[in-house]
Amino acid sequence: MDPVVTTLVILALAIVAFMSNRVPLGIVAIGVAVALWITGILDLGQALAGFGDPTVIFIASLFVVSEALDSTGVTAWAGRQVIGRAGTGRTPLLLVVCLLVAGVTALISVNGAVAALIPVVVVVATRAGLPPSQMLMPLAFSAHAGSLLALTGTPVNIIVSEAAADAGARPFGFFEFGLVGVPLVVGTLLVIAVLGRRLLPDRAPTALPQDVSAHARTLREQYALPEGTELIGVRRGVTEVVVAPRSELIGLHLFPGMVTPSGDLVVLAVQRGGENLVGADSRLRAGDTLLLTGGWDELQRNTAGPDVLVVDDPARVRRAVPLGAGAKRAIVILAAMVLLLATGLVPAAIAGLAAASALVLSRVVTPTQAYRSISWTTVVLVAGMIPLSTAFITTGTADVIATGLLDVIGDASPYLALAAMCLLTMVLGQLISNTATVLIVAPIAVVVAADLGVSVLPFMMALTVSGAASFLTPVATPANTMVLEPGGYRFGDYWKLGLPLLLLFLLVAVLYVPLVWPF
Repeated sequence: MDPVVTTLVILALAIVAFMSNRVPLGIVAIGVAVALWITGILDLGQALAGFGDPTVIFIASLFVVSEALDSTGVTAWAGRQVIGRAGTGRTPLLLVVCLLVAGVTALISVNGAVAALIPVVVVVATRAGLPPSQMLMPLAFSAHAGSLLALTGTPVNIIVSEAAADAGARPFGFFEFGLVGVPLVVGTLLVIAVLGRRLLPDRAPTALPQDVSAHARTLREQYALPEGTELIGVRRGVTEVVVAPRSELIGLHLFPGMVTPSGDLVVLAVQRGGENLVGADSRLRAGDTLLLTGGWDELQRNTAGPDVLVVDDPARVRRAVPLGAGAKRAIVILAAMVLLLATGLVPAAIAGLAAASALVLSRVVTPTQAYRSISWTTVVLVAGMIPLSTAFITTGTADVIATGLLDVIGDASPYLALAAMCLLTMVLGQLISNTATVLIVAPIAVVVAADLGVSVLPFMMALTVSGAASFLTPVATPANTMVLEPGGYRFGDYWKLGLPLLLLFLLVAVLYVPLVWPF
């Protein structure tokens, strides 16, 4: 079979698999790489080259940085500080939430920022008497706009920057994305402020994240503890556990103030059926509840076994402690990474690896925590799809598609070709991962720019703008999916606010981008 046809067939099958939502994204990406090798389109080194690509390494390291900021309470502190000063008015609160998530996204990616801020926004909205459905979709959409403020905002930025350099131009600077990101953030805020009330549903959520800020108060009331008892802080924490069936603790006599058999934790209270368990002869049974206090690491370690069932994971509760242990180190390391990226003193992958390593060596995150924080789906997706971009170039598939596109539009202005690229990206981006979409379209855009004899830079920047415009469906990005249940949204809710934003992004990509990065 002709290599071009084979490559297109593999692409078509991958898109079908992506859209079906029945095959994990990582498996689809791996299947693409293997198929390119089996069919002889690429040799083994080319087919697996994505797994050692600097872009993939940099993306993986950013997940560790994001985890450090989240787990040490830096994100929770920022959210409370900013949102706490916004009052309870709908518009001011909405604008502050959107600005906050945009700024956080620029440093720790869309998914990390949205995941960290959903509980904070839900609590603030509830206290202000606003339905979370009026706040959470703007949160996700503003994160998409904020991803264009800096290189680290999204893997797509890193991909297009490397693609521009590979095409003989230059990589984009760390803050260069902000030249288009700032107008988009401002435009997104205006659309949300003006149209949001009418286009967003007023609906009760189907599921709400727990308000961990009220966790300590709830436990004091449940176990009748003195008001001054400090339960959750930077050095120490608290957790509630249930004695499991067949636990080795069954039959043991525990009482408030007693140190647990491990010697690491202190028993604050023991209850059975909601009543305090007292008396020298009382022994633990399956189903009894214990309130334990101790260091966060000790709580995590001693409640991980089969003897108890944890009600609230200590690691999750710990994230709600503003500026917890390791926060200052995390902030310093983040600032150093941003400085390296902004000045270009070292390659991006080296800056990311150095930051991730420093966070582990300084014990801000553990090695296990660092490995678990990485979204391996994203890493494998990018690594597996990079060979498809290579195949597009080596087989001439990109040339064929680009020639066909130019035959359709003729010798028209490059603006028309740019618009066609953006529309293609936006359509695919509503159905499959925007990262995969950009990896597919980027080589085509490079060829189109070369055939037209114009700079590739406006095509690459417009591509990342188009890739960020994934607003029309809840499956377009993980961030869109995250707010679905907490906001009580339905599939058809997204396009109502998403369509005006998509048109804004299209206009910026086609008309504004070439003014800053001329053809």
